[in-house]
Amino acid sequence: MTSPQHHDIVVIGAGIAGSSIANELLERGQTVCILDSASHPASACSSHAYAIAHPHVGRGAPRLLRLTRIAFLMAEARWGKRWNQHGIFQPNKKDKVFNRDDVSDYLQSLNLDEGLAQALYANEAMEACGISQDGIWLPRGASLDLFEATQDALSPNPKLTCRWNTSVARLEKAPAGWRLIDPQGITIMTANKVIIAAALETKNLAASIDVRLPLRPVRGQLSIFSINKHSSWVPKLPRTAISGDGYCLPAKKLPDGSYQWIVGSSFDEGESDLQDWDTSDDFNREQAKGLLDYEEGDVSHLQKSGSFVGVRCVAGDRLPIIGALTQRPGIFLATALGSRGILWSALAAKLIASQVLEDDFALLARLGFAADLVAALAPARFFAGALAAAPALGAFASNSKPILPSAPKAR
Repeated sequence: MTSPQHHDIVVIGAGIAGSSIANELLERGQTVCILDSASHPASACSSHAYAIAHPHVGRGAPRLLRLTRIAFLMAEARWGKRWNQHGIFQPNKKDKVFNRDDVSDYLQSLNLDEGLAQALYANEAMEACGISQDGIWLPRGASLDLFEATQDALSPNPKLTCRWNTSVARLEKAPAGWRLIDPQGITIMTANKVIIAAALETKNLAASIDVRLPLRPVRGQLSIFSINKHSSWVPKLPRTAISGDGYCLPAKKLPDGSYQWIVGSSFDEGESDLQDWDTSDDFNREQAKGLLDYEEGDVSHLQKSGSFVGVRCVAGDRLPIIGALTQRPGIFLATALGSRGILWSALAAKLIASQVLEDDFALLARLGFAADLVAALAPARFFAGALAAAPALGAFASNSKPILPSAPKAR
């Protein structure tokens, strides 16, 4: 009987995160094996075409603000040829007073220059992007087809091995690295280093090596609306993306004069149902009124013509889990990307490649990636105070509300 094949580096999960990490390692001269239980890459949440990307500019959570700026620049550089830059407008919340000078000062404090973020009064926003609301204009905001970006990352390479229809049920320590074992208990392969980028399934794989992760699903539904060319909504439809309570993409005029408009997303914490829900479309219709500040809009004019449903993986503290699982040497995690898969996967590619290759982090430091940010993402943040009592088990994180999926997968 032949021994299982051995690899130096194996990536479990061929979505946008796993493929980005694999691609970064390939670019750095490494030999990589990537595997997935599906018959092709980007089969789950990474299959959809309407993910949006912009730096986070809300109040609070200073590490999140710093991280999303760094991650946005990494994403922009990584997917330049697929980057659909149309700008994104973030309206001021209706119950908040908007002072442009104060907001501009705040944006500068986040190291966001006017090329990245501009505070605008409604008349200025109308001129800049066609939105007659006070708010923040993010001119480099973009959308990305995750399926195409994933395919690009895994284009043929002599140092890349792809294994499809391959399910890993558990991991087991081996004399040299780790065994990857299938549901029948058969060893698929062994590896010196294993990178788990398998979304919610990461929880089960970590549990197989006695590590408990605070991961849970959040369902989201994106609605595709058709709007008659004579509808009162037409003059209101945006030519840019809007991100606020929900989000929408620029409206698209069709050959017959009608419009297609994508609005999302509903959210259902703890749900993993991929079926289409009428209630989610109704929720998105209400969000559409808020995004356009058109409360008197007749939602019956937003006729459903399609939808996308997806389940995001989130952690309790709103941040992704990216980095080495230090109490299990040779295991690395990239999960809990929530609604920011574009940003966090680009950041994960750089961070995990540096850890796998045991770099000195000089490149990350030049990008502003300080040690406290590495610690903020590390899996070890969930184990503080727990490992002393039970080294194999980590404590759950806070139960704060997770970020919600603004870019669900295509069904």
